[in-house]
Amino acid sequence: MIELLTIFVLAVFVGFEVVSKVSTILHTPLMSGANAIHGVILVGAILITGQADGGIALVLGLLAVFLATVNVVGGFVVTDRMLEMFKGHKR
Repeated sequence: MIELLTIFVLAVFVGFEVVSKVSTILHTPLMSGANAIHGVILVGAILITGQADGGIALVLGLLAVFLATVNVVGGFVVTDRMLEMFKGHKR
């Protein structure tokens, strides 16, 4: 168990360092890639929740599905707002 926690903490630090070093011009493509990854996470959460045996597993699975859905939708909203900044003004 401690090994998994150590890997998780290291992944958080590495992910933070990698994302914080991305230049501003690459944020829109990075968000699009992140949305694709979060879509895969959502599908995985749905599959795992469908195989839940106990009540706690079902509740945690539904929470994972909800949070993954919020993450995907929020990512698309942010990407759309960022792309709107690059469009010209309509007259």
